[in-house]
Amino acid sequence: MHFPEKQVLSGIDLDVYRGQIIGYIGPNGAGKSTTLKIMLGLVEGYGGTVEIFGEDISSASPNYKKRIGYVPENADMYENLTAKEYLTFIGELYGLEEHQAANKALKMMEAFDLGHVFQKRISAFSKGMRQKVLIISSLLHDPDLIFLDEPLNGLDANSVILVKEILEELALRGKTIFYSSHIMDVVEKISNRIVLLVDGQIAADGSFEELKQLSKEGSLEAIFNQITGYDQHQDAAKLFVDTVLEGERND
Repeated sequence: MHFPEKQVLSGIDLDVYRGQIIGYIGPNGAGKSTTLKIMLGLVEGYGGTVEIFGEDISSASPNYKKRIGYVPENADMYENLTAKEYLTFIGELYGLEEHQAANKALKMMEAFDLGHVFQKRISAFSKGMRQKVLIISSLLHDPDLIFLDEPLNGLDANSVILVKEILEELALRGKTIFYSSHIMDVVEKISNRIVLLVDGQIAADGSFEELKQLSKEGSLEAIFNQITGYDQHQDAAKLFVDTVLEGERND
């Protein structure tokens, strides 16, 4: 995939199977979000072939998107709607009946301890509450393939634990999950396969245990740093703090 004066993706070759949780990670600008948007049919002009559910998406009917759920990193919501109105609307877009969408949405809101605000306007919600509504909207129609781009933004610790359990349960029931995040400890714990993208290319692909043996590092964060070649954390932190404290030294 090329953008003007920049190659974003170069020779990505990837097979993904049912029931996998793919931790799709990489530095900023590595091409993670672009990959997801290509598979979602939101970006055109790429080279190569993308097949989802056995069909080439460049020539397939858009109906394949009905089997996909998506939480973008930054999402716009209809904030003047109540949670019930918004989720029912999303459910109907995916072919659910109004009453079915409303009933499922209420049960899922209650699982997130948000049943009491089901009839409240989203404009009054905190960032974490809105994120939970987004997650619910991506799963309401029972998708087979789920794309999550930084899905834990704004969530409290208990909600993070709940989302991790939900994703693991979905995978056990045959759902396929593409999980893109910079929160390495979460990726490490929930992914049964990790794909590391560097400069638009796959630099590593395997389970956490396989990557650990390959790099001889003890955590995904350390593996990430070794493979991406970033090892100046201490020097950069010292320089930053030295700059913060310049005024004190001058005094």
